[in-house]
Amino acid sequence: MTENKQDTVQKPVNKKVSVPSPIIIIFFILILTAIATYLIPAGAFERVKDAASGRMVVDPNTFHFIARHPAGFFDVFKAVPRGVKGASGIVGFLMIIGGALNVMAETGAINGALGHVVTKVKGREMLLIPVMLTIMTCLSTFAGCSEEYIAFVPLIMAVSYALGFDSIVAVALPLAAVSGGYGAGVTNAFTVGVAQSISGLPMFSGIEFRMVMLAVLILINVSYTMWYARKIKKNPERSYMYDYDQIYRPQMDLSAYEGENALMTGRQKVIMAGFVVTVVAILVGVIKFGFYMDELAALFLMMAVFAGIVGRLSINTFANAFIGGVKNMAMPCMMVSLCKGVTLLMGDSKILDTIIYYLAAGLNVFPHSLLGFGMFIVQDVFNLVVPSGSGQAAITMPIMAPLADLVGLTRQTAVLAFQMGDAFTNMITPASGTTMTVLTVAGVPLRRWWKFAFPLLGLEWIFAFWGDVVCFRHPFRTLLMAYQCL
Repeated sequence: MTENKQDTVQKPVNKKVSVPSPIIIIFFILILTAIATYLIPAGAFERVKDAASGRMVVDPNTFHFIARHPAGFFDVFKAVPRGVKGASGIVGFLMIIGGALNVMAETGAINGALGHVVTKVKGREMLLIPVMLTIMTCLSTFAGCSEEYIAFVPLIMAVSYALGFDSIVAVALPLAAVSGGYGAGVTNAFTVGVAQSISGLPMFSGIEFRMVMLAVLILINVSYTMWYARKIKKNPERSYMYDYDQIYRPQMDLSAYEGENALMTGRQKVIMAGFVVTVVAILVGVIKFGFYMDELAALFLMMAVFAGIVGRLSINTFANAFIGGVKNMAMPCMMVSLCKGVTLLMGDSKILDTIIYYLAAGLNVFPHSLLGFGMFIVQDVFNLVVPSGSGQAAITMPIMAPLADLVGLTRQTAVLAFQMGDAFTNMITPASGTTMTVLTVAGVPLRRWWKFAFPLLGLEWIFAFWGDVVCFRHPFRTLLMAYQCL
């Protein structure tokens, strides 16, 4: 638990298992982005300040082509340190999380607590999936939690292995939760709140319908994840990560802490109580006080100091454990920075506005009855390159909301298409810093994750078709009218 898998585990040498490092994949995407700046014409919308949201948004009637700003050879490499600077908030957050959790691991409290949990749920392992997925999905849909889950991926991994699951199940819990939670967006201020404000709609209007969406998305994600978990529990060789997990699993073995050995010292119990208090403080802070990276990092740092004092770690032991945890987060931090560098390179080259302009124009190929679904497709595709929810809303909603008026759809339809389009492809896009960081921490190659994620994405697309097309006929017509959805 205290060592980074990427540092301590020798990767298999056979060609079937050997895959490029995530950093190589993202750097390759950075190079492709630079090439795209020579192929995609530069264009721009004028920006104006939206009175409702206070954000700078595009004026949909002002698109014009401008002189090209292609990325040069030096710009590609400069995008990396610029990405580090631009993502400094989440990079610092990840470093402190890594250090804090490693201090707790040094006290033995984490392994002891996880062993106790595994012992308690033996024989009822499947219940863990719906419980955890529902809780995390609700946190995402009501409070906008996403990056916050990164801190708990190593813990979820250890429990997943101990219960007979694999690293895919461990990764699916946070990523499917974010996908479903953001897709419903019940009271998500970062996506639905911004989109509705820009569109001139009452904040969180239509909440009852989005609650129905939340229930359906939880059902879809839980059912699919449980189907996969049952399959690999019955036959572990059917796991998409079977070869990797044969190497990783021993590094996170909790068997020495299970059964009769699932005993914790008094000090370890106090440390875990402090951890629980920290988690509660995070939830209250995010939901009630708007805590974000700085506040959450401070809470984890306080927890580390508390664990070090209660665990009677010497000053040097505490410092070495903390630095060791920071070192373990080097790869995730670089992943986040590279993803940010890709976004900055596209922005500097003035091709983002051109991309959304042509995507919006492509709606002409859809019949009127499928325009809502067409808007969803546009948002979902654009999300592959701009996975930031609030950023995507600022770029696309000033275009999509008036477009909905012109074609006879409601602005609420445009918001619905946006919230699902922003959410679903986050699971698969390498431009998402959160997704790539979770996969990197768990040691799951992107291609292996795609084997699990693409069928789930297909189910979510079917749901999006229902949400954007069928539900605006019946049976939710009356409900939607009551909340200005029609």
